[in-house]
Amino acid sequence: MACTKGFTGSVLTNNLRGIRNAWHFYYALILVIKVVCGSIGVALLTP
Repeated sequence: MACTKGFTGSVLTNNLRGIRNAWHFYYALILVIKVVCGSIGVALLTP
């Protein structure tokens, strides 16, 4: 029983780690898009 519990715990932890990494990647991507769009907007607004 303890072996099964430990195995499931480690699988769950690995899945959560993957999800956390995916969220970090998503937020980093959004930040890059905002920065790029912001600089394009500033470039368009400047005469």
